[in-house]
Amino acid sequence: MAVKKGYKQTEVGVIPVDWEVQRLGEITLRMTNGFVGPAIRHYTENSDGVLYIQGYNVKENSFNFHGVKYVTYEFHKANTKSCLRLGDMLTVQTGEVGLTTVVPENLVGANCHALIISRFDRARVYPLFVSFYLNSKPGRARMRLIETGTTMKHLNVGDMLHLMVPFPSLREQEAIAGALSDADAWIESLGQLIAKKRQIKQGAMQELLTGKRRLPGFSGKWETKRLGDLGSFLKGSGVRKNEANSGDIPCVRYGEIYTHHNDYIRRFNSSISPAVAETATRMNYGDLLFAGSGETKAEIGKCVAYAHDIEAYAGGDIVILRSINSVPVFMGYYCNTAAVAEQKTARGQGDAVVHISASALAGVQICVPEIHEQTAIATVLSDMDAEIESLESKLAKAREVKQGMMQELLTGSIRLIEN
Repeated sequence: MAVKKGYKQTEVGVIPVDWEVQRLGEITLRMTNGFVGPAIRHYTENSDGVLYIQGYNVKENSFNFHGVKYVTYEFHKANTKSCLRLGDMLTVQTGEVGLTTVVPENLVGANCHALIISRFDRARVYPLFVSFYLNSKPGRARMRLIETGTTMKHLNVGDMLHLMVPFPSLREQEAIAGALSDADAWIESLGQLIAKKRQIKQGAMQELLTGKRRLPGFSGKWETKRLGDLGSFLKGSGVRKNEANSGDIPCVRYGEIYTHHNDYIRRFNSSISPAVAETATRMNYGDLLFAGSGETKAEIGKCVAYAHDIEAYAGGDIVILRSINSVPVFMGYYCNTAAVAEQKTARGQGDAVVHISASALAGVQICVPEIHEQTAIATVLSDMDAEIESLESKLAKAREVKQGMMQELLTGSIRLIEN
């Protein structure tokens, strides 16, 4: 296949003719390891220690400080080789091999453990550009070629020195890194907003589903009853794993209650053929579906409500409560509250595989408001879910856009600086 005008074929693929391909060893002033060996005896409290960055603290062009450790000043002074400077590039050696980030100003002076430290000639290299490249699909693919080990992958400094990377001018490196950093900032802001919205929703659930806070216009006493008082129980049936995508009729398998559905069914993950549907249990609007099997007592009996009128089926190991005189979406939320979950946990049977029966679920005590208040609460919470889902779609799109930007910018397919 012919290479288009203005581009050339290289060891790292097709790049602009004015870009270069260089080994990392040719553009680093120093490449070395962080401290290698046990450091636990040097740990100290954060109030009197030096930050100690390890592989699990490294994210893609960022850091995760969950579980971060601190070391003594004596250790810090004795291990200057692992002391970080502004712009140092850190690459994970063991574990999530190749994951890379750059040291910001607030981490200058920290020590690091078992990370590859690359210190560049800043007159030629913008470190964040290299980090973005190494975290890209082509960069990670090239990293995998130099990994060692089988069960535990590892990256050696000697091999990384020979890793080849495409380089535009310093000015274009900075422009590319700036554009991708802006994309990261947007992704980060969306993630933070989603986390905040989830926290607000969690607080609303704790208050509204317990009656601690009442919506305007409601003041009546909630009624205490048992799940069995809401209707009758029946069993889901059929739908083996190899039948889960055998046709076009929507269905729910019990494992999907844990992995794909929360509180109420928004969309289906599996669809079956008419022949398989004959062996399954057809659902009705308002059905409450409980996972009849699970791995732990803490999760047994997770509930999702079915609030659709279309033909759909429930597979085996699902306990169905065909409820009357209740709002399904409200009950889906309510049956996953801590108060109900504790009762389901106490009623679960088994160790390696936990089961819960219809009779056990029937005895679960609940305290619920009248229908109109159930509807109002369900509306508030489902509106919150819809907002979160919309933000999650934006986040997925932002990540997709960033991946496209990386593919185009890091190969020179799109130029930010005219050559």
